[in-house]
Order: sequence, then C-alpha cells, then structure tokens
Amino acid sequence: MGKFNFIETGIEEMFVVEPTVFEDNRGYFMETFQEKDFKDAGHDLKFVQDNQSKSTKGVLRGLHLQVNHPQGKLVRVIKGKVFDVGVDLRANSPTYGKWYGEILSEDNKKQLYIPPKFAHGFLVLSDEAEFLYKCTEFYHGDDESGIMWNDEDIGIKWPLDDIDEVILSDKDKEWKTLKESQIKYE
Repeated sequence: MGKFNFIETGIEEMFVVEPTVFEDNRGYFMETFQEKDFKDAGHDLKFVQDNQSKSTKGVLRGLHLQVNHPQGKLVRVIKGKVFDVGVDLRANSPTYGKWYGEILSEDNKKQLYIPPKFAHGFLVLSDEAEFLYKCTEFYHGDDESGIMWNDEDIGIKWPLDDIDEVILSDKDKEWKTLKESQIKYE
C-alpha cells in the first residue's frame, strides 16, 4: 500500500482518502496530501487556500457553493467527528442531484474530496469538532450560494439520532431547494 488509499464513492471525481498512519509510543505521523501521490492516482489537484473551522455538536454548515468560482475541497477533521456531504451539481453528470456522505473523525483520519461544482456541508456529531480543508479556488464572498440542507428531493440521510437541535447560521436557514434555485453547472 502507498501512503494513501483512494476509495471511490460512486460519484465521478469524488473520493475518500485514507492516509497511512505511522504510530508508536510518541504518537503518530501521517501525510495528509502529497501532490505526486495524488497525481499518480489520477487526482491532479492544485490547492490555493486552506481553511479551518471549529463548531459544537449539532452545528450544520451548508450546503455551500460558489456560483462562478466553484471550489474543490479536500476536507478532514483534526478534533471530534462530523458527517460530511457533497452534492453533485454538474448539469451533464449522471449523478446530478445525488449526494455522498462520510463520517470524518480524529480517530479514522479519513479525508473526503468534494470536486468543484458540488455543494458541500457537514454536521458536527461530537461535542466539538475542528475541521480543516484545502480549496482549489479562492473564497469569493459575493459569489457564495447554497442549497437547503434538508431538501427532500436530494434526501440526505443526516445522522440526527443523537442531535438535540440542528444549529444553522441565518444564511443557511435561507437557502432554497435545488429545484427552486435551479443550480446547474455547465
């Protein structure tokens, strides 16, 4: 096995990354991205920005996107646990409107790559979570948009059993459904 195990999700260009973790009595070490290894696996990615957030249990951030400057995101959790989701918004994709979700945690150390032209969101499952992500495009605040997190047509199965309340930003409360917004990337 190389430094990374790349797992297909059933949605083209979206994949899970399992890094090789080297552990001993001192702790652990792992690479989270290595351009050549990713490229050798068919994932030629260029990142221009890193972001980090901290949230408490029940916080749901999403579903976010940028309309004219879509971002690809390589996401991971360094503290806690989240359910992370990407929704395909590529008009000519056979999986348009379909979603894939993965539990990301400090324990499993998995990463998820959400390609450009996808909506992205996550729900915090632990008491607190610190979330890191690399972006393929810069953030443009005036280009930001989103889709309602609980859009019935998309049908994301959020793991809400242990969540007392879903906590949304004012902006995230206002997003429309995919049908209403008619967001489709050409």
